[in-house]
Amino acid sequence: MLTLISVVVAAIIFEYSNGFHDAANAIATVVSTRVLTPRKAIAMAAFFNLTGALFGGAVASTIGKGLVDTDIITMTTVLSAVIAAFAWNIATWWLGLPSSSSHALIGGLCGAALAAARGNWSVIKWNAGMWPKVVVPMITSPLAGFILGGLLMFLLFVALRPFTPHFIHSLFGKLQIFSAAWMAHSHGTNDAQKTMGIITLALFTGTKAGSFDHLPDWLHFLKTPVFALPKWVIGLCALTMAIGTAAGGWRIIRTLGHRMVKLQPVHGFAAETTAAVIIQAASYYGIPLSTTHVITTSIMGVGAVKRFSGMKWTVVERIIWAWLFTLPASGLIGYALARAAAAAL
Repeated sequence: MLTLISVVVAAIIFEYSNGFHDAANAIATVVSTRVLTPRKAIAMAAFFNLTGALFGGAVASTIGKGLVDTDIITMTTVLSAVIAAFAWNIATWWLGLPSSSSHALIGGLCGAALAAARGNWSVIKWNAGMWPKVVVPMITSPLAGFILGGLLMFLLFVALRPFTPHFIHSLFGKLQIFSAAWMAHSHGTNDAQKTMGIITLALFTGTKAGSFDHLPDWLHFLKTPVFALPKWVIGLCALTMAIGTAAGGWRIIRTLGHRMVKLQPVHGFAAETTAAVIIQAASYYGIPLSTTHVITTSIMGVGAVKRFSGMKWTVVERIIWAWLFTLPASGLIGYALARAAAAAL
């Protein structure tokens, strides 16, 4: 029971960190273009992250039972995975790098599962889970963000050529509020689901192992004989992500909204709309996408069309290195934690 409490607490802390780490995903552009004040933007992002988190469950199922063999998973394994993801989140947040909370959690889970299986790589579901739902989207979704963001920006340039800059700024100053809200909602439908999946995996594992057989009746809600998201888990994770988002993520907001390229409302609208469409589609198909990767490359695509030489490619290079290291680094941390826990027991 103590291990379960530790898992839930660690998962909630991770979800909170996910909220403030990824708050920039939805509001960096709307803040940098001065369409909304930072306080209003964060309040809006918190609300729409909450609404998004309350819908769907396909991504949670992928995280909880689609990536690793659940027969080898224990609550200690899950705890190691969450701590590993949280550690990587904090490290990249401190450096102001928009790395992927999703990939940190996936890496931590795979590393911890590998340790539990004593180095047997077959514990990871490569063909059915990791390859089609993590590795391939990790490559294709940033490319899609860059290409579609650039394409939408080019089409807007062509369509808006007859209009005055004042009209364009005024129109997209209003439209960007809606695109930022949609981006925040999409983020909630994908990212909040991941922690829901982890907590449900711990409950499912504990139930299967008989850990809850002697609990009093008032704790019967913990029993999860089949992998299905309990309503209390959905509500808890949704609320936690909203609170975390409300805390803000100013370091990453500065990186995405100011350091890569100077944006105006029309550019922010194009980047947010592109990212929201891609993330919403991925959530529908249960793909645990990196929302950070998508919005970042959408901004890159828009910025490259705006003025290729205006892009600060040294900042982009730092971001890409953080992306490349996230899965292996969090996996290594998860593996080390799970091995240490096994040795201590």
